[in-house]
Amino acid sequence: MDDFIVPAKHFKFKAKKLSEKLEGSISDSSVAYIEPQGGGPKPSHTHEHDHFFIVVKGCATIEIGEEKLKVEEDQSVLVSGSEEHSVWNESDELLKMIGITIQA
Repeated sequence: MDDFIVPAKHFKFKAKKLSEKLEGSISDSSVAYIEPQGGGPKPSHTHEHDHFFIVVKGCATIEIGEEKLKVEEDQSVLVSGSEEHSVWNESDELLKMIGITIQA
């Protein structure tokens, strides 16, 4: 938790900024529980909107094209919908993440 701060006038409270300004508008958001070795879609897909993923518990493997990106607890990633992508839990523990859909 080294990258967390205690905001001014807050007590027993730690916070970490997950993103700067996101361009576009939020069209929906959801929480996902992905079991070990689960995920999808298979095959990877593209679409017009972007995803902003926040890992709450566990570690997600985000496949973007040929790249595999590990996103750990309390980390986030913005995925362009124009790139082929999918989300996987390659660990032995339950993955909990929040997905926010952003329209351009």
